[in-house]
Amino acid sequence: MVIAILGPTASGKSELGLALAERLSGEIVCCDSMQVYRGMDIGTGKATRQEQTRCPHHLLDLVDPGEPFHAAAWATRARLSIDDIHTRGCLPIIVGGTGLYFRALRAGLFDAPPPDPAIRARHQAEAAALGVPALHRQLQEIDPEAAAHIRPGDLVRTSRALEIYEQTGVPISELRRRAAPQQLPWRLFVVILDYPLDKLRPLIHGRVERMMTAGFLSEVEALRRRGFGQSRALASLGYKQLGQHLDGLLTLPEAVAQTKGATSGYARRQRTWFRREQAQVRATAPLDPDALAQDLSASL
Repeated sequence: MVIAILGPTASGKSELGLALAERLSGEIVCCDSMQVYRGMDIGTGKATRQEQTRCPHHLLDLVDPGEPFHAAAWATRARLSIDDIHTRGCLPIIVGGTGLYFRALRAGLFDAPPPDPAIRARHQAEAAALGVPALHRQLQEIDPEAAAHIRPGDLVRTSRALEIYEQTGVPISELRRRAAPQQLPWRLFVVILDYPLDKLRPLIHGRVERMMTAGFLSEVEALRRRGFGQSRALASLGYKQLGQHLDGLLTLPEAVAQTKGATSGYARRQRTWFRREQAQVRATAPLDPDALAQDLSASL
């Protein structure tokens, strides 16, 4: 069996996963698209060294922030980690909030054509001249389903969806539907933490404040000194806003406030994503780890 603890940021996934791991001889398989990057610790909510000594954690610190990484690569490594954990007689517990990574593991991804530098360069030029929302409107006309799940200002994902359509003549959402689901070699028990936004917002605000106290700004400064300031990874939540502060574009209070707002918006999108995932447990309030562990142990 494999347990998955999924949900939006600040919903307590890590704490619940760690509590279950300690009660069920488990090991954590991290499902987070930002925690794969070395040096991005505080701003991603990565497990501390102390937490990692309480049980093994897998799929952290895989690449530097300037290196590319994607869902299919994560799914391949996740399968290997899960198999390795099983061979030692332990319970794999997937924990995270990156829905695309989990879907790549559970259902597979379609075989997309390789990137085309010429198409991407053209999209970047169009975005510079007309704005990213103009590209997003093109995607809405071609593939409204895909466009609904991509922010109008997200050039990378908008460009990729348009690029695949230009290469194949088929919308990316249709290609995803055609992809054959992969049969998993183990049973999957999914727990989704689906707290209402009015409950999540104060948790998010508190988390951002704790990150600032823990040295988030210094972490961003260190990453920029290492030459990662222009990397896609440092355009992520919090890193982007604190980078703008370091560039003199925002005061520190403005950067913190914008981080809280952007993170709340991200949590809203995560909740929408995970509503489409099948789950054995969908919790709108914190779960008792002892009771959940007892229920799960009966199924092992």
